[in-house]
Amino acid sequence: MTFRHLKDLLEETDGNLGAHLKKLEDAGYLSVDKKYYKRKPVSWYSLTGIGRGALEKHLDALGRIVKEVEESTTGE
Repeated sequence: MTFRHLKDLLEETDGNLGAHLKKLEDAGYLSVDKKYYKRKPVSWYSLTGIGRGALEKHLDALGRIVKEVEESTTGE
């Protein structure tokens, strides 16, 4: 996904998104491929294998939290 697409999707500023992406890249969760399109630089970001595993683990944990909250509010 391009930086621009992520920025629009997440409604973040360039600086804020760039800082977050850099941390994820430094942690090995993302890889970046910088290319040019019509003479303009474009950064493409991809999840690494480690990043995909971490994301799946995180989403699983969030799912358990949601389930716990739902069960506690329905009395189950």
